[in-house]
Amino acid sequence: MQQSALNLIAVGVFTMTLTCLLGPLLNISPVIPAAATATIMGLATIDTLSWENRGTTLLLDILSSPQQRQRVIHHEAGHFLAAYFLGIPITGYTLTAWEAWRQGQPGRGGVTFDTEALMAKPFNLEQMRLTLERFCTVWMAGIAAEKIVYGNVEGGAEDREKVKAALTLAGLPEKVYAQKERWAQLQATTLLEKYQKSYEALVAAMEARASVEECCQAIQQHCQQEG
Repeated sequence: MQQSALNLIAVGVFTMTLTCLLGPLLNISPVIPAAATATIMGLATIDTLSWENRGTTLLLDILSSPQQRQRVIHHEAGHFLAAYFLGIPITGYTLTAWEAWRQGQPGRGGVTFDTEALMAKPFNLEQMRLTLERFCTVWMAGIAAEKIVYGNVEGGAEDREKVKAALTLAGLPEKVYAQKERWAQLQATTLLEKYQKSYEALVAAMEARASVEECCQAIQQHCQQEG
């Protein structure tokens, strides 16, 4: 069961426990919190098995604070900026679970890429290595952005899984995963710090739900001065 569903179940159990403790004082029947918790757990289980946690994700996204929403924007802008400068074609982005659901994307938000355009070209081993490094840098750029802006990291678990999966497919030993992850995050941090003004302009553009083309223009307007 995914973490989002487990979080919802934890909230249900906590609510039931609290209600049971306060029930005698408030004249609430213990049947009510028990039934409510059973309903929440049942819905969470159905959501996990049948809907790939989309219902839970939508609910948690609705309940998220403005600060959490801002963190998502800064996180995804990190992915976008890194992909832009590393030459990975960007096809779109989503910043909420609702936007992701409407576009048929999983999770609460993300930047999508045109990987077919990259794979259409013939690859040698050196080009494959460079492409892997570029994607790892892009995946770690959201974490790097959170670290720069907020001083800590709350998201990025799925990004780390993508890096590990890519390194596994490349045949690299597990002992080098942490090293490769740190290297990719360092490369992303360097890009974000070098193009800070472009990143800030991109965040503003994405917050306004600008198109991909408009977001790229926002980056371009500042990168010539920073480069």
